[in-house]
Amino acid sequence: MCGIFFSLTAAQKPVLPGEETSQLLNNRGPDGVQHIVTEQNVGQEGSSRLWLSFVSTVLSMRGDHIVCQPLTDTHRTGSILAWNGDAWKIAGQPIPEKNDTEIVFNHLLQATTKDWPSGDYSNVPDSTRRVAEVIRKISGPFAFVFYDAVNSKLYFGRDCLGRRSLLCGLDETGNFKICSLCDGSSSIFQEVEADGIYMLDLEYQDPGQAASPLNLDLKSMTKIPWSHETLPTFHMISPIPLMNKATPEGTPPSLTTTSYVLRELEEKLRQSLALRIQNVREPPSVGDSKVKIAVLFSGGLDCTLLARLAHDILPTEEPIDLLNVAFENPRVVAAAANESKPASSAYENCPDRITGRAAFAELQRICPTRNWRFNAIDIPYAVTLEHRDIVRRLMRPHNTEMDLSIACALYFAARGQGLALDSQNPDREPYPYTTPARVLLSGLGADELFAGYGRHGIAFSRSGFEGLIDEIELDVSRLGKRNLGRDNRVIAHWGREARFPFLDEEFVAWVVQLPVWEKCGFGVPSSPPADDGIDFEKKALRLLALNLGLENVSREKKRAIQFGSRTAKMEKGKVKGTDALS
Repeated sequence: MCGIFFSLTAAQKPVLPGEETSQLLNNRGPDGVQHIVTEQNVGQEGSSRLWLSFVSTVLSMRGDHIVCQPLTDTHRTGSILAWNGDAWKIAGQPIPEKNDTEIVFNHLLQATTKDWPSGDYSNVPDSTRRVAEVIRKISGPFAFVFYDAVNSKLYFGRDCLGRRSLLCGLDETGNFKICSLCDGSSSIFQEVEADGIYMLDLEYQDPGQAASPLNLDLKSMTKIPWSHETLPTFHMISPIPLMNKATPEGTPPSLTTTSYVLRELEEKLRQSLALRIQNVREPPSVGDSKVKIAVLFSGGLDCTLLARLAHDILPTEEPIDLLNVAFENPRVVAAAANESKPASSAYENCPDRITGRAAFAELQRICPTRNWRFNAIDIPYAVTLEHRDIVRRLMRPHNTEMDLSIACALYFAARGQGLALDSQNPDREPYPYTTPARVLLSGLGADELFAGYGRHGIAFSRSGFEGLIDEIELDVSRLGKRNLGRDNRVIAHWGREARFPFLDEEFVAWVVQLPVWEKCGFGVPSSPPADDGIDFEKKALRLLALNLGLENVSREKKRAIQFGSRTAKMEKGKVKGTDALS
């Protein structure tokens, strides 16, 4: 995980991030920080000058040494790369255990300097097509800013699913900025869409005089779009194909624990997970704990399934932390008091705490050789209020009640500070503990891919399989816009990196091509008695969990994080999630 700041200005001096933004970037990347400023002459005979300023902070996760960013090709081209990503594969080939930033930079340098033959698209320069081809071949989450000094072009963008945050905007004087989070100035930032990569030709940015504003029109930038199908203009073929919209002729076959699709599902999910948890660099020591992997753990189906599969992949002696967050919700506490209920813990009564402890017990039962560390993260209401402003700052430009409640839950879960209980030392009293793990596994994406939300059932009841498929397609298409950028900004604040095994490109591509009746149970006959109690939502994942011994978890109901952890509606009950924050 890295922090990126870039600015382009025609002012008399370069524009760098303010003190607050710099600190937030350092929080994202505590292992190193570097500033690079370069200039580009533009206009008639280079009569005007643009300043390009790069700041990168680094959270080093791969390779055997820390590589400071941004990378610059100082002695040859002068090109510069700021990269926040994990390139798991390039052109389908796994990246060796080296620093992926250096490998990506070398590919981009070759693309901008090599004399390749012209293509068929006259509307896009050859160098731009070659850069787009490099980006297209990268599998993994990323956001980047790349200055091609050879051809005077600036590129930036996110991966096709939008798994890393990147925002851009103009400030009041016309300076153009790109950043991993909203700048603290009066800049109006918007999330960079995960619909392609963007190119700005600097040779055509002529302010006329050095001190005048750029007057950029962000809409005029060249976009190289992702596309699922061939377009008449230049584009990048998305690694995610079109949704399989086939509907069954008659009643589809039952989905059961012996269905062939479950074997393939398990294999592909294991492959995705292994990429994300093997060969993780040991984090800086915190006490005597050497934990590398933690799970954002509600005790629900998706996160517990990932924990169970991680047990099969990681060495037995390596502990796995389960981060379970619960909030003191004053509205819920007051309601309980008014009903004269017996005094009880505001935290232990949280739905996610109840399911978390139950799933923890189930993992201990079926994987007794693993030291599972259950980290109960209790957040008093006063602490929520104390941190609320910084959470709102991080989640911007998102600004609704639902954004805040989800962001609060992820923010404190990622902090990882609670009371721990070790499965292999059950007699020890819970003790204060902060996880050292820098990799946090998240089950995000499972609900969207496998029809896990209540609205999927509603869509099926209203419009049958066609409506269900359309609802799944909509959910997958808007992941980057609704969830991932916001989640990245609040989680990365603690110098940790969320990884999403359900959102691996190859895994997503496989799932979207499955017929819908092999993902969920809507419209499918009842299962054999052994499968009784398995809900229609995400039925394939539920049956896989059942096959792996997670009998109780496989039947766990879906619960949104803001309700399970009780961050929703803390002050008043009559508020909608879509309401804007004041």
